[in-house]
Amino acid sequence: MSYVVALDVGGTSMKGGLVTRSGEVTPFAGHPTERERGPAAVVAAIRAYVGELAGYGRARYGAEPSGVGLAVPGIVTSSTAVYSANIGWRDVPAEEFVPGDLPACLGHDVRTGGLAESVFGAGRDTADFLFLPIGTGIAGAVVVRGEPYGGVHGWGGEIGHTTVWPSGEPCACGQIGCLETYASASAVSRRYERRSGRAATAKQVVTLAASGDPVAREVFDEAIEALAISLASYTLLLDPSLIVIGGGLGEAGAVLFDPLRERLAARLAFCDPPELRPAALGVHAGMLGAALLGWQAAGEPGVGADWTPETLLGAR
Repeated sequence: MSYVVALDVGGTSMKGGLVTRSGEVTPFAGHPTERERGPAAVVAAIRAYVGELAGYGRARYGAEPSGVGLAVPGIVTSSTAVYSANIGWRDVPAEEFVPGDLPACLGHDVRTGGLAESVFGAGRDTADFLFLPIGTGIAGAVVVRGEPYGGVHGWGGEIGHTTVWPSGEPCACGQIGCLETYASASAVSRRYERRSGRAATAKQVVTLAASGDPVAREVFDEAIEALAISLASYTLLLDPSLIVIGGGLGEAGAVLFDPLRERLAARLAFCDPPELRPAALGVHAGMLGAALLGWQAAGEPGVGADWTPETLLGAR
């Protein structure tokens, strides 16, 4: 049976799996990226994990993988990991991530998740939408006519670093008042602890806000307002039919989506707001998008068009 190795590389860990042409997914436990040992160690760790997964594939399917797809952070082309501030690598060719001569294709981590949501996830019925995962940080995948768009230099979609309050708090990126500074999971947690003196995860802050904690309500309210400002600007620029929200905060449900819908609509005086929809693939989006890249590397870009979240994730 034909299959590919799919790997989603994060700043601290990587999630891998084997995915067949028919969409049978075999996920594996995550491995650390070993970022603390430097960029060369991360490349070596990825290469070793790809080799390990290929070994599982040979034992299970009796064949070499048809291709390898890797979703990686930073500026990236299909053949080169150009730069990652979090990891520190520069201009790493795709072949350095894989053992032997396996064909490989790279993709930006968030845009690869957006690709998966576009092909068989929450955006599968929509050609133009924004995929917005809200996690430790905030990035975005701009999907135009069914394809993730990276811009001229590869950082298109960095909505987390658009300014919502020009005289606001400084961001780690060096700018002032970025969306990520107010609405990311780490920001919600940090801002609640600073005001209350109590440590809490973003998920706990959301729960506290829903139960009436005044500090939590204030912090979460500011996060929603920041999101509404950014998404209104995005809507006016690109007129998407849909915004797909994922990541940890994207799983907050009605407590996030209901007020965000209301505030986004209030900021759009002469046009209707786009639909807001939760992501369908959750934490698996990057790995499943990497599987699509693997099939592209194998010379079969049409694979995946008939996959669905139900069949892919039913056994998870």
